[in-house]
This record gives sequence, C-alpha cells and structure tokens, in this order.
Amino acid sequence: NRAKMLRNLLALRQIGQRTISTTSHMHFKNRVAEKQKLFQEEDGIPVYLKGGIVDVILYRATMILTVGGAAYAMYQLAVASFPKKQD
Repeated sequence: NRAKMLRNLLALRQIGQRTISTTSHMHFKNRVAEKQKLFQEEDGIPVYLKGGIVDVILYRATMILTVGGAAYAMYQLAVASFPKKQD
C-alpha cells in the first residue's frame, strides 16, 4: 500500500514538472529589432505616441481622466469647505 502511494506521488510530481517545463507550441516572429528601430528613430514624435492609434487613444484618455479627476477633486474640496447651515 505504501509503495503504491509512493509511485502515485512520483507520477504526480513528474506530470507537474512536464506541464510547467513544456514550451509553448505557438511560435511568434521575433520583432525586437523592428521595434528598436521604430522607437529609436529621431522623427520628433514622442516615444509614448509611436505605437500608433492605440497609443494616441490611451494617452488622450489618460489625460482626460487626469484633468477631469483633478477638477472633480477641487470641486469636492470647495464643497467640503463650505458646509451647509443647519437650522
């Protein structure tokens, strides 16, 4: 009984190692050189906008949320500064 448990434990350990150590079957093309060339090119475009339309949208959304959040925080501070009078 004990030998059977030990065999099962060793088999389980091997299965765990196999699933962790196997490489992915999907192979992607290495595009590091292309990206380095794109981001190191001196064309006057900021690095955070060189990724295309997605980067532009994310940048503008971040700026809108930042400015909107700051304005809302100031509004809430002003509201909190002048409490309502209680009768």
